This record gives sequence, structure tokens and C-alpha cells, in this order.
Amino acid sequence: MINNMKNIIHKTSRSRYSFLLFLNFLTFGSPLIVYAQNSSNDVMASEEDFYEIITIPAPADVALEVSGIAPLPSGDIVVTTRFGEVWLVENPSMEGINPAHFKKIASGLHTPMGITYKDGKFYVAQRSELTELSDTNGDEIIDRFRTFCSFSMSGNYCEYVHGPILTPDGNFWVNMNLADNGYLTREPFFGEMGHHAPWKGWAVEVTSEGELQPFASGLRSPAGMGIGEDGTKYYSENQGGWVGTGYVTTIEEGDFFGHPSSLKSSSLPKSNNSLAPEDIPDRDSLMLHDAVKILPQLKMPSVRLPHGVMGISLSWILEDNTGGEFGPFGDQLFVADQGQSKIMRIFLEKVKGKMQGAAFQFRKGFRSGIIRSSWGIDGSMYIGMSDRGWNALGSEPDGLQRLVWTGRIPFEVKAIRAKSDGFELEFTKPVDLSSARSAESYNLSSFDYLYRKEYGSPLMDQKEEPVKGIIVSKDGLKVRLVLKEELRSGYIYEISTPGIISSENQSILHPEAFYSLNQIPEGEKANLSDRQKVNVNQIEPEPVDKNHHENSVADKNSITRIPEIWEGDKKHMTSLPDNWEKGPDKVISIGTEPGMQYDIEQFEVKAGSRVKLIFTNSDDLLHNLVITTPGSATMVGEKALEMGINGPRQDYVPEVEQVLFYINILEPGNSQEIYFTVPSEPGDYQFVCTFPGHYITMRGIMKVVQ
Repeated sequence: MINNMKNIIHKTSRSRYSFLLFLNFLTFGSPLIVYAQNSSNDVMASEEDFYEIITIPAPADVALEVSGIAPLPSGDIVVTTRFGEVWLVENPSMEGINPAHFKKIASGLHTPMGITYKDGKFYVAQRSELTELSDTNGDEIIDRFRTFCSFSMSGNYCEYVHGPILTPDGNFWVNMNLADNGYLTREPFFGEMGHHAPWKGWAVEVTSEGELQPFASGLRSPAGMGIGEDGTKYYSENQGGWVGTGYVTTIEEGDFFGHPSSLKSSSLPKSNNSLAPEDIPDRDSLMLHDAVKILPQLKMPSVRLPHGVMGISLSWILEDNTGGEFGPFGDQLFVADQGQSKIMRIFLEKVKGKMQGAAFQFRKGFRSGIIRSSWGIDGSMYIGMSDRGWNALGSEPDGLQRLVWTGRIPFEVKAIRAKSDGFELEFTKPVDLSSARSAESYNLSSFDYLYRKEYGSPLMDQKEEPVKGIIVSKDGLKVRLVLKEELRSGYIYEISTPGIISSENQSILHPEAFYSLNQIPEGEKANLSDRQKVNVNQIEPEPVDKNHHENSVADKNSITRIPEIWEGDKKHMTSLPDNWEKGPDKVISIGTEPGMQYDIEQFEVKAGSRVKLIFTNSDDLLHNLVITTPGSATMVGEKALEMGINGPRQDYVPEVEQVLFYINILEPGNSQEIYFTVPSEPGDYQFVCTFPGHYITMRGIMKVVQ
């Protein structure tokens, strides 16, 4: 099959910029004009200036919900779709005047979630098996399907099988998703996800002889996988029960990542984990860094990504092994996100034998939720997408796109390294010394998440981390931040650099980063000179209340709230007002439906009437309900996206006048009621879920009439 494919010479988009330089030279006599306009003066540069998204158009009648991508030696790619099809995409880089050509080469597979190529054959992970696909007569159509290894299954829709990835020793690595327990029938201890067939919630390897070997346990929804040049395995996990926030981590044989339901298989032959479900601590207030002390077998993830800020549904992982073809971030990881249709960047370092590091924003704006990604032979990144009915920030239900470095280097924090007394930031370009030496250029805080069976976690024990000293390297590429207080092992550090500019007067493209400090490195503390010390008279930020979670635990339906937000107003009245002697004029009950939808699209109330609104979240995701002024639901949803790590503490309800009334973020299976007086002005008042990304589809209308 491969022998019949054309070899295509690929070029990156950098050639276009070289052509512009040459054209400018012919016209104006100096290419430096273009360089000045596009580099040193781009104070307000944007992501697309550095990384271009190119859509690869599929035939109009093809629903290309990509679930797997396999690059071929020719430069062509083969993709699977969640509908069970396999497509050969020729000339996917659309080099020259020819478009990409799509050819269906197989169909009838059961929700394949990945594909890999080995020795002229393809291997696909289906629900029930790892399947070998081959073309025996050379017509570029798959005509032989062979069961390579069978998997047990219960039939639950959520039992996805992710992969496979080919390991250096020739095995196939596959991740097994847990099943959806449902919130009316969920198991009391295990929570919303469960193990109903052998090895669900495990990473397994399938040998070249087709034998299944258990590898690691405690996985929940391990949708992302990746492997480094040195054979290091990485996987990404999604927030939910027993997972306070999503993460990316190394995965090694025998690891346990925390979900107890997988341990139902620990007593089976071949198991490499002796833990039983009853060994797992069941405490509502146990933070993860304390849980790993109580349960030494529990592995701390390498890098945790704050939910709602750094994605909401993490997926595929790529290590940059392009040799500079993709920009200045060699050997770093790029992790995709389905819900927010974007890609994050991760820097890793080893401290005391453990991997840890920092997560950065990288590129948003893809057309749908990213499921899989792969490198092309030219160093560009292929992106396969599907909203799968969960919806995503992208505007389309599916897509295949390509991410290409333009050749320009963005001004970014390239890497963050932990020190014994703080952190060292490395930049892609020299910093402006004045901005780098000012403590006002930095904002740091630390926090942790809970380890519990309930869905997700609020931020816990959050506090500001004042800077005591700043040391700038002679070349301006590194800044060491010495903190006033001792570092806290096991915590996540938000490190924000909003005031930093480059020596060329460029603003930093992505000022926020989150470093997972699993281990505090050894080494001498910095010896600060007077010039390097932060002025003691400089105003330091007020510390965040460490006990803020205690203010909200009484309300089990809410993740957490800042109690002072809009205190005393009538936007969130959860008890019957004293002057409502006859009670409400009308009671409205709203629930949820699958696919991020309310079960009521519209309800009608009279202007000035008194309403009791009950919202029940029967979905398997977090939701709230916010009533807004006419035509403002999109704006309110976008404002919620901008709330950062304060979002969870404020239930993703932005403090804007367009918000009239709201119900808190509810965990699956919970409900809450509010009381309000309907506005006197008739009109269509939108209600919307402002959890990050949900506002696009999860909305309805409160029709106010006279």
C-alpha cells in the first residue's frame, strides 16, 4: 500500500516569509523593513503571528470526526474517525497547487480511538480488540481485518480504548477508559466512573505475539498518550472523581494514579498492583500532597493543569522532536484539549528522581475539540478534531487542521526550573532589565487540590507568595525569583509575569504559567545583593484566606464560593424572602440533558412576578445556571473564560451587570434553588451555563411577558 503512494516534498510556511523578505528587497532595497515591522515592534503580537492554523478541507459529505492519526513515510497520513472509518489523506500539507485528496480505505470499526503504522500494516484500538489492518492486493483498500488481541468490555459507552502507541520494544501500549456509572446508580465509594470489565482503568501493553500485559492502574479517563524519543511514556488525565484537576504525567510499569475502581482487577493473574479498593482513604478534605504521604503507592502526577484555565478535557501529547522545525521549544511536550479546542505547552525537569515542571498556554482557535495530533515529516503538527456531542469552543463538529511555525520567535517564558528558595525563569528572548527587576512585574501564589471521590475539586489552601529577591542573568535570558517564604512541596505555583517586556519592547505572549512543585531541589539559597532585594516598603498583596473552602462546605451543592461576592444583593437568594408571605407566584424546575443541554429551552414568566427556580444537574459534568440580560449570554460566557484560577472560587460567575441571577456550579447529581423577582421590562432573557466553554450550546430563554 505504501509503495503506491507518492513522495511529497514538504516545506514549512517559513518559505512564505522568506519570499516576502525577497520581495521587499526588490521593492524597497532593504529586507530590514519587513523584519522591523514583524519582529521588534510587535508589542501586541498574537498567537497567529508565530503559529499558523491551516484547515485541510475534507469532502463536503464526509463527517471527519478524527479519532486517530498515523503519519506515513511518504508524508501522507491515515486517520480514523469515531464512526469507525479509516481514511487515507494524500498531500495533507497541500503543497503546490494540488489540494489534499481523501480516500476511504476501511469502515465498520467500533469507535476506534487511535491508529499506528508498523511494517506496512495498521493497528487500531477498538472497543473490544486491537485489530491488525492490511492491504493484501495493493489496491490501497484494507481487505484483511485480524484480531490481534481481544479486550473484555461491558458495553458501556464510556469504555473507550485509547491508542495504540508503538513502544521501543515492539509492544503496543493501550489505555483503558473506565465506564460511566451514571449519577443515579453510581457506586457510593467509587463515584461517577466505574470498572465493570477486567483491566478497565488500566494502561496495558500488547506484545508482538498478541498477549495482554497489565502495565499501570488507577486511571480514570486517560484520553491522551505520548512517547518520547528516549521511550518515556506520558499520559493525560481528565478531572472527575478522584482527580481534582487534569494532569500530564510520566507513566511507568506498576504505577497507581489514584482511581480505586481499577483495583477490582488487582487480584487477577498478571496484576502488578497488590492494592485493594479498601486501601484507599475516603476523606472529603484530603489534599493530594497529603494523600501521597498516607498512600505511598499513589503517584504524584508530573504536571497538573488547573481546570478551566489550562483546558478542561486533556487529550493527545506530542514531544517536540522536530529538531527546531516547530520553533524554540525543543524536547517540550504539547498537550491538546478537547473542550477548549487548544494546545498547551509543558516543560519538564527531574528533581530528586521525580519529574515535575510547568504548564503554559500555547495556541487556541482550532475549529473543534482536539482529539488526536501527530507530527508531519516537515515538522508541522496535524490536528484531528471532534466535538463528539460534548461540544467544544471550536465552532465546527469536526475537522483536520495543520499547525505551522511561521519562523518568528515569540517572547515567552521558555522554561521554569525550581530552586531551593524559588524559581528560575528562562525566556526565549532577553528581557528588559527595568521590567525584570521590578517586583510588580510578577504575581505568584500556591495552592493544591483535593483527592476525593466527588467530581473535581476547588482550589485549596491558596496563598500569595511574595518575592523577596530578583536576580537577572547577564545575558537577560534568565530571571531568578527568590521567595519570601519557604517553598511548599506538593503544591502548584501560579507564576504570572504580566509586567515583563523584552529588550525589544515586546509584551510577553502568555504571562501565566503553573509549576507543579512535587519536590524541592537541594542547593544553596541565593545570596542577594542590596540591588537584588525587593524594596521592603513595596506593597505586598493581601494573602488569600486559607480557609476559604470552609465557607462553602455547608452547601454541598456548590464547589466553592467567595462569600463576599455581591454580598447583600438579590442575584443569589437561596431562601424564601421574608416578605414573600404567600410564597412564589411560579415554580420553575430545570434539569440537564446529555450533550451540554438544559432540558427546558424556554419558560415564560410575568414581569414583576416572584419566581422560585430549581436547577438539578443530572449530567456527568459540572454546570451552573446564570440568567442574563437580553442578548448578553455570549459576553457573560466569554467573561467567565477570563476568570482564570478565580473562576472555580466564584462559580464562574463574572461580576458584571449583565448577570441578573445565578445558581452555583453544581456537581453531578446535585440541585439548588434560588428566589428572584422577574425584571419589569418584557423581553427574552437568556439563561446560560458559564462553566468554561459550555456557554456556546448550553443556554435557553426566560421569556418575560406583561
